[in-house]
Amino acid sequence: MKRVAVMGATGSIGASTLDVIARHPDRFRASVLSAHRNVDALAALCATHRPELAVIAEPALEGELARRLAAAGVRCEVASGHHALTAAASGTLCDTVVAAIVGAAGLDSTLAAARAGKRLLLANKESIVLGGPLLLEALRAGGGELIPVDSEHNAIFQCLPGGRPELAKSGVRRLILTASGGPFRGRTRAELATVTPDQACKHPKWSMGRKISVDSATLMNKGLEVIEAHHLFGADADAIEVAVHPQSLVHSLVEYVDGSVLAQLGNPDMRTAIAHALAWPERVASGVTPLDLATCGALEFEAPDLDTFRCLALAYQALRAGGDAPAILNAANEVAVEAFLAGALPFLAIAEVVEGVLAELPPLAVVDVESLVARDGEARAAARRMLRRAC
Repeated sequence: MKRVAVMGATGSIGASTLDVIARHPDRFRASVLSAHRNVDALAALCATHRPELAVIAEPALEGELARRLAAAGVRCEVASGHHALTAAASGTLCDTVVAAIVGAAGLDSTLAAARAGKRLLLANKESIVLGGPLLLEALRAGGGELIPVDSEHNAIFQCLPGGRPELAKSGVRRLILTASGGPFRGRTRAELATVTPDQACKHPKWSMGRKISVDSATLMNKGLEVIEAHHLFGADADAIEVAVHPQSLVHSLVEYVDGSVLAQLGNPDMRTAIAHALAWPERVASGVTPLDLATCGALEFEAPDLDTFRCLALAYQALRAGGDAPAILNAANEVAVEAFLAGALPFLAIAEVVEGVLAELPPLAVVDVESLVARDGEARAAARRMLRRAC
């Protein structure tokens, strides 16, 4: 019986994880659930899954959560705040941690799980984009294992012998991440000048939160995945490519020096990657509809338009710059996307803000979490200054 902490249980990854866990009550137990502020949703999940611990990130809501659980007859420990999240991820109530807290807020609990030697199912790409060297060092120190849950990286994991070998010794030539192209695939810059947040959040294939939906629309999400692939698999920027694949059936590919290209296919449903990561090296049913090749039609692939979707090019730029440039990129993007969703910034200006912050803050070496957090703050402040000037 694996005891699983679902960090970010009320989000889409959390919901998919809990669905898979519920299908295998003899193998998995959701022992810890956490949420940011959504007391109603967290209380409802606790009533269904009966964890041993529920953590709400906002301390002011701990009492309300405790009252809701008591009223529902749910007996479990309740905690709140930043330190409670890291303690839950590293504590004795779980052996597996699903890191699904959105954004930079998930970094500390992800590092804590790695240092504690947990099996880490990484769905929070910002953690490895911000602090890739720190996370890899924490994994080495803790002796745990990391299995990616992003569908693209999980696909690469499945196509590599042993999951994450040294690529040079495995005959790997390149990693190919697929991208749906988002809701604006094929549009020109002129056509994107007036798009709205609701249009940007209408993804053609995936149901996701608003922030990650915007990142998909700008292709920043794919840029973050390129940086993530670099850290996860030790591939240089030149050995990681992106192919736009609107059907979203091929989730990624690995090309070998002998000309072989291995691909992982499946219907676009996160439960496939989650079930694989939970049970690895075994396989369990995920609840995903089987792929019917006879009816799926043609599979299309095309190169991304880096002139229109500048965020992907900026992510490659940050990766090549090294140091904390990816953290600067991520912080500036979070501020810009928040402004866009609030109606305070045009869609195309997201990339302009990110590019301006990267130019203003030359990269420094990643030394520790404290200095990384400080640089994250500098980048956010720089992005907000640019927003004020733009207004």
